[in-house]
Amino acid sequence: MKYPLEPFKIKVVERIRHTTREEREEIIKEAGYNVFNIPAEKIHIDLLTDSGTSAMSDNQWSGMMLGDESYAGSRNFYNFRDTVKDIFGYQHVIPTHQGRVAENLLFSTIGGPGTYIPNNIHFDTTRANVQSNHSIALDLVIDEAYDPECDHPFKGNMDLDKLEKLVQRVGPDNIPVVMLTITNNSGGGQPVSMQNIRETSELTHRHGLKLVFDACRFAENAYFIKQREAAYADKTILAIAQEMFSYGDGATMSAKKDALVNIGGFLTLNDSALTRQVTNKLIMIEGFPTYGGLAGRDLEAVARGLREVLEEEYLEFRVEQVAYLARCLTEAGVPILKPVGGHAVYLNARGILPHIPSEQFPGQALTVELYLEGGIRGVEIGSLMFAQKDQETGKMTYPELEMVRLAIPRRVYTTGHMRYVAEAIIRIYQRRGEIKGMEILEAPEVLRHFTARMKPLD
Repeated sequence: MKYPLEPFKIKVVERIRHTTREEREEIIKEAGYNVFNIPAEKIHIDLLTDSGTSAMSDNQWSGMMLGDESYAGSRNFYNFRDTVKDIFGYQHVIPTHQGRVAENLLFSTIGGPGTYIPNNIHFDTTRANVQSNHSIALDLVIDEAYDPECDHPFKGNMDLDKLEKLVQRVGPDNIPVVMLTITNNSGGGQPVSMQNIRETSELTHRHGLKLVFDACRFAENAYFIKQREAAYADKTILAIAQEMFSYGDGATMSAKKDALVNIGGFLTLNDSALTRQVTNKLIMIEGFPTYGGLAGRDLEAVARGLREVLEEEYLEFRVEQVAYLARCLTEAGVPILKPVGGHAVYLNARGILPHIPSEQFPGQALTVELYLEGGIRGVEIGSLMFAQKDQETGKMTYPELEMVRLAIPRRVYTTGHMRYVAEAIIRIYQRRGEIKGMEILEAPEVLRHFTARMKPLD
């Protein structure tokens, strides 16, 4: 199909408010040129994140009416637990109110000075949780991931040679876990192949290490495996997911992505001793082990969403909607990260704005311009988010990719909305030489992109 067909009917609608260019100029100035600071009602199309922004189904809403809000042993927990165990296959299931809490519970328990946590590429909150617990976060993705024009079908793959060299250099005793993010968000939402998952598992277990997945978008990763690895063409998404997780020892998950809900997460593990340690911390900061900071109704919505996300018809539309936006842009010559991933289109800000150096934040400049042009909110994935000061030299090091992520909420926007976004970006691209860089006025040292205040350069 030229235009992806939504596999659902719209039952409830939410009004979108239009703003003028003049209004948006004042709004972005008041927000310190940071789209995180803009009230949602001032946004026309919100592509800031696909986390917690999904539209839930009638099935999920009906499940919420069956919420059992007992403090301990809610019936919704058992449905949630059994669903997670069926898909992921691990013995223990620990609910949390969102994914970064699952990460913090894990890394605060296993991390510490002198330890290393390798990943294909850590996302921002994962990296922050690793580093705040005094471990060293390392990105060991294949080199092809850093080439925006490379069409490698699995650019999220772990570089096994890099991983082996790390183990030899620091020793397995200093690597509490090896992480694998599926799909690889910071690298453009790129999938990891089943072959690479299997080989990463063999390497880690050969050295006595644990493999833990960041599974936020596991269903999208499974869909890409079905589409791009011939051996899996006839397998169900559930069977592919179950095989993926069979090679690991646990997973963290923000249910706000592929569980199609607005809040929730979990940590699931095979290690009983580690589970006891984590659960003790959970009780202190989140709640009793059978609710972990969530209402019973939310646990039910997660359980039902985890089943719905495995439907191939849904995943086909999900991936094709993202691909449609990408096609509109590439046909107009707009540089994007290729191939397109499962949850977002990543604009190649360095390719669009080559006249703006990294220290002037081209990704953020493009993000601001996108809001000014069409009231569209994306997010910078580049120098503002990931630049770091080298602890030895004091110099700033900048990421190899400078992107703007347009993350598409699940079951929220139509093909018409995607066309509107594409037309706004094309207009910006046609006058790209007029766009200026940015400078920081104030920002915290950690996760500065969330709260930084900036201004355009004169």
